[in-house]
Amino acid sequence: MTKEKTFTAVIHQEGDLYVAQCPELETVSQGRSIEEALANLKEATELYLEEFPLHEMSHPLLTTFEAAVNV
Repeated sequence: MTKEKTFTAVIHQEGDLYVAQCPELETVSQGRSIEEALANLKEATELYLEEFPLHEMSHPLLTTFEAAVNV
């Protein structure tokens, strides 16, 4: 039986590519657009879950913080 589950995606740009990461499973993929990076991350995550079935987990806490930087 297949069931949909919601995961978190963190996306950042590296040069001409967007890198998408799922922090819950540590899967990563990339694409030339945000949409392509997310689609590739979904595929990578589904392939990962075929090999390593999902166990009980919680979503990570996502927040921001400030740090001093020299400008």
